[in-house]
Amino acid sequence: MKKLDMLYEGKAKKVYKTDDSSRYIIEYKDDATAFNGEKKGSILEKGIINNKMSGLLFKVLEEKGIPTHFEELINDREMIVKEVEILPIEVIVRNIAAGSLAERLGLEEGTKMKKTVLEFCYKDDELGDPMINEYHIDAIELATKNEIENIKNYSFKINEVLSEYFLERDIVLVDFKLEFGIHKGEVILADEISPDTCRLWDKNTREKLDKDRFRRDLGNVEESYKEVLKRLNN
Repeated sequence: MKKLDMLYEGKAKKVYKTDDSSRYIIEYKDDATAFNGEKKGSILEKGIINNKMSGLLFKVLEEKGIPTHFEELINDREMIVKEVEILPIEVIVRNIAAGSLAERLGLEEGTKMKKTVLEFCYKDDELGDPMINEYHIDAIELATKNEIENIKNYSFKINEVLSEYFLERDIVLVDFKLEFGIHKGEVILADEISPDTCRLWDKNTREKLDKDRFRRDLGNVEESYKEVLKRLNN
């Protein structure tokens, strides 16, 4: 498969066309941003870690019946993915109160909630990815009701699979972001699954092993990303 022109460059990835119109190449970058791009930096080998971790976890989910855009890794930083029309909706799955949820609801960070919470955000950087609900999604036609039902069902299933997978490796899946798209008329999981998009805490020490180390200037950012990948590969 031949890599052609760059189609799109985001904060963490570049997307390239290929000589197969039904497939793209995603290249993961070391660039790091937080607070809707207000904080910028770089995390050494982040692109390599996120590419490998996403590929591994997409395979885990595929084996459990979750359709994804992933096809194969082609090198340390790049993967081949299916063509997909990304829905302009971010799904946030929350198991434990942390980050903006803890702030909004006045909860102590680390509070285990009675049940998993799903939140939807409108994917628009200029607007700051505002939170929306199913009424907004229906009213401005961001997705059909059937697509949203599939997204919700997949999100809870992904949470179940990944929570167990991480816990077996002494990592708690606190919360995470998902993006979905349409491929051949069907909803499938897209984007990435990495310390950029997940809050991951050590089960025993509650040490943060994710992008919060960059957001909050906690140090040992690269080491934490590498530690997560190391545990997943064991």
